[in-house]
Amino acid sequence: MKILILGAGKMGSFFADVLSFDHEVAVLDPDPKKLRFIYNTQRMTDAKEVKDFAPELVINAATLKYTIPAFHNVLPYLPETCILSDIASVKTGLEEFYKERTRPYVSTHPMFGPTFASLNDLSRESAIIISESSHMGKVFFRDLYHRLKLNVFEYSFREHDETIAYSLSIPFASTLVFASVMKHQDAPGTTFKKHMSIAQGLLSEDDYLLTEILFNPHTPQQLENIRMKLRELLDIIGEKDSEKMEAFLTGVRKNIE
Repeated sequence: MKILILGAGKMGSFFADVLSFDHEVAVLDPDPKKLRFIYNTQRMTDAKEVKDFAPELVINAATLKYTIPAFHNVLPYLPETCILSDIASVKTGLEEFYKERTRPYVSTHPMFGPTFASLNDLSRESAIIISESSHMGKVFFRDLYHRLKLNVFEYSFREHDETIAYSLSIPFASTLVFASVMKHQDAPGTTFKKHMSIAQGLLSEDDYLLTEILFNPHTPQQLENIRMKLRELLDIIGEKDSEKMEAFLTGVRKNIE
């Protein structure tokens, strides 16, 4: 299959590496420096080069802020039968974008990133395929993700956004709150160092990505749940109530079983 990848960032490079041994792959990125370490693929910096390549599938791995503009940049040069796809972690605007097109599409979300995941072993990681996607697109990505040993789930656009609000917004917000009140420690404990490592990894991500995930319309309710539990914990600590603390800890342990 002839596959065009938009963006030579972390995920674009990952997909290029994974797919280039079984498919004819090209990577388009306007910054030639990002293409320096892209091997076994055709490298492009100008969208006009896409016409001659004539891809059968486009995987949009551009930064979230530029996902839809990246599509618009190459649409004039794509065959009418080319399948459009994205791997965006936030689907805002994409459902509407696809519905306005005549080309088939498939939207997925690999629920891991190079910042924290071990790309050599993804068996404990997951991927979501959007159920409204075209059949052939879903077949391709389901096969790819299974070969990567990912746990694959199928959700609608709405279900995806609700899931992201829970699985990303809560840890993102909790980490940001931790980092916002922390002070330098000369002799940090193990737990502090682990939290610090997570915070540093999170804050190395693109600001636009963090903002869009937290601006998910389903996020406020999740943050309200955090606020309620924090209030409950603060009351228990203020009262120094050992029985309530034990019950609180029992409930927390049950949640993480």
